[in-house]
Amino acid sequence: MAKRDYYEILGVGREAGEEEIKKAYRKLALKFHPDRNPADAVAEESFKEVGEAYEILSDPQKRAAYDQYGHAAFDPRSRAGRGGGFHDPFELFREVFGGGGGGSILDELFGGGRVDPTAPQRGADLRYDLEIAFEEAAHGTEKEIVFNKLDGCASCSGTGQEPGSKVKPCPTCGGRGQVVSSRGFFSIAQTCSRCGGAGRIAEKPCKECRGSGRREKRANVKIRIPAGVDSGTRLRVGGAGEGGVRGGPSGDLAVVLHVKSHEIFERQGDDLFCEVPVNFVQAALGAEIQVPTLGSKAQLKIPAGTQPGTVFSVKGKGIKNVQGYGFGDLHVRVLVEVPTRLNAAQKAKLQEFSELCDGEVNPIAKSFFEKAKNFFK
Repeated sequence: MAKRDYYEILGVGREAGEEEIKKAYRKLALKFHPDRNPADAVAEESFKEVGEAYEILSDPQKRAAYDQYGHAAFDPRSRAGRGGGFHDPFELFREVFGGGGGGSILDELFGGGRVDPTAPQRGADLRYDLEIAFEEAAHGTEKEIVFNKLDGCASCSGTGQEPGSKVKPCPTCGGRGQVVSSRGFFSIAQTCSRCGGAGRIAEKPCKECRGSGRREKRANVKIRIPAGVDSGTRLRVGGAGEGGVRGGPSGDLAVVLHVKSHEIFERQGDDLFCEVPVNFVQAALGAEIQVPTLGSKAQLKIPAGTQPGTVFSVKGKGIKNVQGYGFGDLHVRVLVEVPTRLNAAQKAKLQEFSELCDGEVNPIAKSFFEKAKNFFK
């Protein structure tokens, strides 16, 4: 199925500026947000599509690549492809709108007024930075992470009060939910710190959570890390954030991956790079050598006369693309090793070999000295 044009998705022209693109995204993201369209799969797909379009067009470098190559700029199967995947559309939404802790997106953006302090509130989103091995990023793995977070109090079921306790007006704010203080000619209203703006408190607060309805608990979360992820990849675990307040839903957990470096391989997108030493006889006469791959090995034919620094590619021996577009390639740079610690017999043979060589054997050196001979006069 062909992908729609990013400019068409946001409803802007190709000459649109940064502010126009951001304004279009905000409008459409609010329209299709899952909080506003519960159980609507079509709206959720549109929300993700809008996020992908904004991520590309809001970044000058990505936009320039898209304008030149289209969707192929981000398809690893094409020569112009950069790979890397797209960010979590919900995380992107929060970055643009500044969504944070309590209250759902509906409360903060769709409610049309001050959030009711007595209503259920969504728990805060959490971030967890996870370091994984190079091989784990390449092949995929499962991890269990352990961390502390605020969650619903089991003793009071999140109500914040002892069983049978009644609710009474907050004595600090008189039930108004706000405390007004005068400073000269000005009066400043602030949310009551005792009742949290609810205007009411329990006669007998829960002894376990001290009336907050939440307690700090140790959480164990298992996550599946797909093959092909890289440093900076964010994995979203819905409902694994902090517990909600007054029966509100839990927030989400964003797991940010950090991949350790490898002692042999370097990675660029889905491709792997490494350096392999060969002796000068193999380079001169040609040879078939074994080169390492992630988890196995491959045969590589070195042709006669291979020069130092020559790069050979082995198709399909790189990293699996995280979006399922096959595998990258392995690029092997040949290092020709010069022998050291020669004995007398070895030196004699090399000297004999040198005397048999002429300019045809070393064409690069011959060409260089012909060009440089005027400098030696």
